[in-house]
Amino acid sequence: MKRINGLFEKIVDMENILLADKKARKGKPNNYGIRLFDQSFDENIAALQNELKNGTYRTGEYEVFKIFTPKEREIARLQYKHRIVHHAIMNVMEPIWVSQFVSGSYSCIKGRGIHRCLADVRKALKDVEGTKYCLKLDVQKFYPSIDRKILIGLISKKIKCNRTIDLHSEIINSAPGCLGVPIGNYLSQFYANLYLTYFDHWIKEVKSVKYYFRYCDDIVILTPDKAELHKLLSEIRQYLDIQLNLTIKKNYQIFPVESRGIDFVGYKMYHTHTLMRKSIKKNMIRKRRNIKSVASYGGWAAHCNSVNLFRKILKIELHDTFSRKTKIH
Repeated sequence: MKRINGLFEKIVDMENILLADKKARKGKPNNYGIRLFDQSFDENIAALQNELKNGTYRTGEYEVFKIFTPKEREIARLQYKHRIVHHAIMNVMEPIWVSQFVSGSYSCIKGRGIHRCLADVRKALKDVEGTKYCLKLDVQKFYPSIDRKILIGLISKKIKCNRTIDLHSEIINSAPGCLGVPIGNYLSQFYANLYLTYFDHWIKEVKSVKYYFRYCDDIVILTPDKAELHKLLSEIRQYLDIQLNLTIKKNYQIFPVESRGIDFVGYKMYHTHTLMRKSIKKNMIRKRRNIKSVASYGGWAAHCNSVNLFRKILKIELHDTFSRKTKIH
């Protein structure tokens, strides 16, 4: 594999840093950290470039907090100037990394995402004989379990530029604790994708799996043979353990698609039809009194056989709203 050099100069170029600043502040006009940075913008942006060029840049302390929806997770947040650095790196690294990703990987990749993944799974399901059985699995505590030394080694497989590798190492090793990458860092989602990229290639090229789909660490594999999936599961478990120091969750499933459907990326997919995931449907019903909230689910409904449900809920709530207003007046 050809390794790429000369990336650091592109990362620390002022034009790239200013572009990174523009991306980092997008959609956050009232952010306190941005307003603070802007009080001395020219001085701060110049100082940041000098730190990067001189090799004195260090990631600051993280603000760590918990979120509870859709599940409990610990989130880490950095000061604004560090988010600029992450975007500056990604401006240069993203096209290089995306070129390495297999077609069956979807998370945090421009032009792919949930609905592209859904479309590709549904297309695969048209081959009814070739997709009789499904292996569905995910990784136990994926982000916190990423081995930093292995991750840096994977980055070095494609990058020859030592200063760029050192910058990645500084960011990766700056996170709280001794393992993993923090959920919340802009770079973390790309690190996570990269961490499983060579596993993706092993699945597709060495194991010759035709129907393989991965969204972050959620994996779906479809084959015509149940015994083949049991054998593959054993090999996957061994690969992840030895090569990446990862463990599969115990709730993995091998099942016939026809009877159970594939619960993946927010949908329940069968050979003949696709439904909205039950939890999303419940949230939509729960929020039915807020027309804007219900309307936001329209995109989900448009990609499955739940459009009538969406219309019904919206129609009922509009009717109830009109009735309440009529009574008031």
